[in-house]
Amino acid sequence: MIKLIIGKKGSGKTKELINDVHDAINVENGNIVFICNGDRHVLDLNHSVRLIDTSEFDTADYRVFKSFINGILSQNYDITSVFIDSLFKIVPDDMDNLPAFVDDLEAISASRNIKFTICISADKEDLPQEIYQYIA
Repeated sequence: MIKLIIGKKGSGKTKELINDVHDAINVENGNIVFICNGDRHVLDLNHSVRLIDTSEFDTADYRVFKSFINGILSQNYDITSVFIDSLFKIVPDDMDNLPAFVDDLEAISASRNIKFTICISADKEDLPQEIYQYIA
């Protein structure tokens, strides 16, 4: 399952994402991963959530970032949810390749039964129509 939370900066996307993390903690039995650029959310998250700061890694494009995610998943088979905050801060704003990246995550989600929730700072009309079905 893929869920996209979209909106302009300051519209409450991250707050909604963190609320979703807390909901997942209460209902899921697996591990939860929170990926962001920086550690600004360390105090917002429960200690059981694995916070991964991408600022220390090369995530120059979606192909590299997908490999990064697969590396995380290969280390822990008990991951049930992955939350990604501010996708365009992790991977440069690349609208052309966004649908293929979301499709890749959908394939990972289906094969491993992992939920992905992603915050994107953009208006809906600025995003490719191919991903509209995932917008919450």
